[in-house]
Amino acid sequence: MNPLLTETPQCVTEEGTWCYQVYRVTHNEWLAASANWLVAKPITILLILLVAVLIRLVLRKVIDRVTEIPRNNGRRLPALLRPLRERAPDLLGPMVIERRRQRAKTIGSVLKSLTSFLVFGLAFIQILGELGINLGPIIASAGIVGVALGFGAQNLVKDFISGMFMMLEDQYGVGDVIDIGPASGTVESVGLRITTLRDVKGTVWYVRNGEVLRVGNSSQGYANAVVDVPLSYTADVERAVEVLTTTVTAAVAEAPLSDEVLEPPEVLGVETVTPEGITIRVTAKVRPGKQWSVQRALRARVIAGLEEAGFEPPMGRYLGPASAAQ
Repeated sequence: MNPLLTETPQCVTEEGTWCYQVYRVTHNEWLAASANWLVAKPITILLILLVAVLIRLVLRKVIDRVTEIPRNNGRRLPALLRPLRERAPDLLGPMVIERRRQRAKTIGSVLKSLTSFLVFGLAFIQILGELGINLGPIIASAGIVGVALGFGAQNLVKDFISGMFMMLEDQYGVGDVIDIGPASGTVESVGLRITTLRDVKGTVWYVRNGEVLRVGNSSQGYANAVVDVPLSYTADVERAVEVLTTTVTAAVAEAPLSDEVLEPPEVLGVETVTPEGITIRVTAKVRPGKQWSVQRALRARVIAGLEEAGFEPPMGRYLGPASAAQ
């Protein structure tokens, strides 16, 4: 027979205990003896959960605060990104703002997930301790399960770790034009597991971050617009260089090229000599991602300028009306 049903528990005489308080209310010896399990431990567990929820809420608010870009000052770096290296130039336009917002949002999402895991994990361990459960075997079993999951999901873990380093090191961001080996194009989104980019044909590529071994970024810092101008062997190279210098200087002084070219263009001189003729190279330092539009504009101005000066294209390099329409 249970002694609690035949003997008065000693705790009912100890003031300040849950046993004493329950006995005063119910005058039931069994409830008084079980007060620790029926009242004290549930209240302790509820307090642990409440504190865990409050801590998680506060930490998530802090993370949102340090990763938020104010609407009235969108060019200001989030506090989380200030100590981190950023390769994106501080240019006008929504591209850089979206890049920073995407980077801060991704890092903030990871920190929130990590915070929730740590806070509720510690709360769960505290609750098991309150219930008097031996945590040793559970921790050992969790370690074995973790090792097994690690082997089975190592590619997924690799993708997440690679994604974190890409965001922290600012290797690329939304709007950048990159070449990552399997595909190249404009980055549309950067996640912890997948990078999405669209190539010039409109195809969307989904590339796992763990499979990216090298990245070529055409949108960081500045870019170079390179235009190779073919001439025949009979052309006066010195006069051609003068014409090209005058033409490209006048071109970049006018809009829209004046907003995209960072430094005056340079005519480097003869770049190659082929059986068809010679090639003179023109370069210009431009804003990142603008090299292709600048090249097209300079190429059109250069052809018109050379034709007005009386230069003829080399044999086999003339772009006639039929081929130009293609």
